[in-house]
This record gives sequence, C-alpha cells and structure tokens, in this order.
Amino acid sequence: MKIRYILSCLLISVSALAAGVYVNAQGGTTAKPTGNYVQRQYDPAQAFRSYKEVKNLSVGVPTVVEVSFSDDYVERLEFAVQDLNTNSFEPFYLKFTSSNETPYVVSTGGNDPGFMTDGDLDTYTSFTLPESVNGYAVLNINSPKTITSSALTLLLDRNVALPTGIEIRAVVGGENQIVVANKRMEANTVRFPKTVSSQWTVTLRYSQPLRVSELKLVSDDTVYKSRALRFLAQPNHSYKIYFDSDRLVSLPKSEAGNLADDRDVLKLPKLPTVGNPLYVVSDFDADSVPDVVDNCVSTANPDQADVNLNGRGDACDDYDKDGVINSKDNCQNNPNSNQLDDDGDGEGNVCDSQENRLTERYGWIPWLGIGFAGIVLIALLILTVRSGSVVKEEGSQ
Repeated sequence: MKIRYILSCLLISVSALAAGVYVNAQGGTTAKPTGNYVQRQYDPAQAFRSYKEVKNLSVGVPTVVEVSFSDDYVERLEFAVQDLNTNSFEPFYLKFTSSNETPYVVSTGGNDPGFMTDGDLDTYTSFTLPESVNGYAVLNINSPKTITSSALTLLLDRNVALPTGIEIRAVVGGENQIVVANKRMEANTVRFPKTVSSQWTVTLRYSQPLRVSELKLVSDDTVYKSRALRFLAQPNHSYKIYFDSDRLVSLPKSEAGNLADDRDVLKLPKLPTVGNPLYVVSDFDADSVPDVVDNCVSTANPDQADVNLNGRGDACDDYDKDGVINSKDNCQNNPNSNQLDDDGDGEGNVCDSQENRLTERYGWIPWLGIGFAGIVLIALLILTVRSGSVVKEEGSQ
C-alpha cells in the first residue's frame, strides 16, 4: 500500500508539472510590481503659507470677532481658523465686498465656462487632454467696460498641475496686442504691465488633464469696502487664522451660528501677517516635486524624466497608447491592454522574450512528464493485478 501511495503522489506531481506550474528562474514566485505609493498625509495647517494670530481674547462670553484682510492679497479664498486651546478648527464667515468691481464673462468655445467665475472652488471647468502632444485652451474674457489689470490668477482643482505655457492678449485701441508672450507658467498668478481693455484672450498650453476652478482677472480699479473674516471666539482663547493656501483644504465640519449678523461684532485692530513655518508645498505623489510643476502629479517620478519631450513624464505617459500608463504597463512599447502575464514575472506576454515557466523554457518537459505518468499508471495497474492474484490465491487456500 505504501508503494502505491508514493506512486500516486508522484503521478499527481508530474501531472502538475506537465500542465505547466508557474515557477520563476530562481525557483521562487515572482510578485508583479504594482507601482503604487503611499500618499503623504497633511495637517490642514500645512497647506497655508501665512497666518494671523489672535491672542488671549479678553471677552466675558462667546463673541463674534472680525479680522481684517484689507491689506493682504488673497489669491485663493481658503482659510482655516484654529483654536489653539482645543486644537480644533472653527467655522468662519467671509465678508468680502467691493464698491466698483467690473463683472466679466469667460467663453471657451465648447466647455462650460461658468464654473471658472462662480466663486466656488469646488467646481471647475475641465479641458480634456487630446491624444496629440499638447492640449490648447483659448479663454475669451469680455466685460461691459474696460478693466485695468496687471495680473491674472488661475486656480486649479485638487492635484492638477499648472499649464505648461500661457499667452495673454488684449484689444487696446482697437488693436490686438500681446500682453504676455508665450511663456512657461510657473505660478498660479501671472503678472504683466498694467493694461486697460474690455476684451482679453488667454491661451493655455497643457500636457496633463486640466481642470480650472477659478479664473481671476485682477482689477487694479477695484476698491474693497470690506475684506474680513468672522468667527465665534471663546473667552481667553487664542486662535490662528491660516490663509494663502496652495490647494483646496478639507476641514472638519461643525455647526456655525449666524456670523453674518452685524450686531455685537468685535472688530479687532489690523493684525500682522506671519509666515507659516508649518507650510509644506502641495505634493500629491510625495516625490519632492511640487504639484504645480510636476509633469506627473499623481505618479511618483522624482527624476521628472520625459524622453519624448511631450510635457508628460515617462512614468505617467503611455508610449504604446493601450490605455495603461508606463509605470503600470508590463509592456511599455507593445499594446496589451489586457496586461496578460502567464508566468507572473512582471513582463507581459507580448514582450516577454524569456519565459520563466519551466514548461515554456524547456518544451520537452511536458512530454517527459506524460511519459513518466504513463509508466506510473502501468506500474499501478501491474501492482493492482498482482495484489488481486495474491488475494485470490489466499482465498483458494
């Protein structure tokens, strides 16, 4: 019986080998690389470049206080009010009103442009990246009367890189003039010589999908009646009001009172602006390259390699156009959207010149296995016949 058991185990093992069990060249298994990474986690305060501090408020009861931002240029209306006594973030109300701000409309010739001027940073206008090398977006800005401007600000959705290039034109005295010649965009705000016009054209060149939350043509004529922030302060508590962020910030939600009510509001004297030592530049993929200039925002590529110079880093490019980016493609130069990899060595079938499955590397192994299996079957048959004969002889005695 022991001999028959051993032969049966050998038969099963050889059959598995003949069927093609996957084994790598070193005799172990090969794990397919995932190309994933751990996204860096941020404290909300790390998103802001500056803050104002309110120290030890001498109030007897919870009181709505107002902090002025009239002397501060606020590029993105993102704020965070932190109670330093409880280390919690408090709800707030923004009171930004102007006396003579000239309205304008933005048209794009296809995309919905309304989201770029709605004042809501959670909405955006999306510009699809074509299959060609670069994408181009032409934004036309028109106003009922002239605007005097020397800066344009482009606010982007989360984890979106800046356009690679920008050009700004304006109709001045009936002539279409270049205000900003085609240049690389390296910051959200582009400054230029003071220009007066009611018709502006902004051309953006981009190499990654582009989502614009807000487009602001900064008016030099605008006079603000009020630029302030309100929050409910507790007696003898201290607060930091963070502002000037480089990204959208998600803060804990809590119930807020009617902070818009102008009654019983304590208006604080103007507070100095302090650089935030906690600030960490936005870097979604944690590759030490800021998002706004990263040629692969969502894929770590600290070397920023771009062999074909198309503005998209090699790590997130798709050389073979099979819908799988290079860093996740097991055959970067050969289309294989199914990513089949029979031997599990991380190299797709269509480009794997050296298979690591033994039955593929040595074609004679399956035949050897089949032959050996046949011998084992014959041996089992002989043993069965012989054992039957022995039993019959013992029975006849």
